[in-house]
Amino acid sequence: MTITEISAIRALVHDVPDFPKPGIVFKDITPLLADPTAFTAAIDQLGRRILHHAPQGIVAIESRGFIFGAALALRLGLPLLPVRKPGKLPRRTVAAAYQLEYGSDRIEMHHDAVQAGLRYAVVDDVIATGGTAAATAELVAGQGGRVACFGFLIELDFLGGRTRLGSGAVESLLRY
Repeated sequence: MTITEISAIRALVHDVPDFPKPGIVFKDITPLLADPTAFTAAIDQLGRRILHHAPQGIVAIESRGFIFGAALALRLGLPLLPVRKPGKLPRRTVAAAYQLEYGSDRIEMHHDAVQAGLRYAVVDDVIATGGTAAATAELVAGQGGRVACFGFLIELDFLGGRTRLGSGAVESLLRY
């Protein structure tokens, strides 16, 4: 991907001030998703970066991570494993709790989703503080899998989320 394509992708991510609450500048990716050429370019570029780490599956985090995870799984020919909020998966699950800025949350995945010894790319649209991605890595490791890398469309550098992921490789297409 050329610098022009990265610039075109970046131009389609719009800042929305004070959403969802005052003081937050939300990165709106819906214009990128609405542009098939730019969305394809973003998936291709992120896919090449992730493929470099030789994952054997994609673990996608609810909800916007599903958009990128599904597209990457198809593009790379890999299985897709969803990570969801509690109570959304139909079979027995394993869970991980993580801290938010004000409180805590939990995520779940099916208890038999991860195959022990295999390598997985953990995918989401944005990494902010890194709590959800770190909890997802905990779920993968807890089932005997290994995190090959983390992949994000956007990384918010100023929030330091990368540091919560330990020594894991982080691939971000756009950094702010």
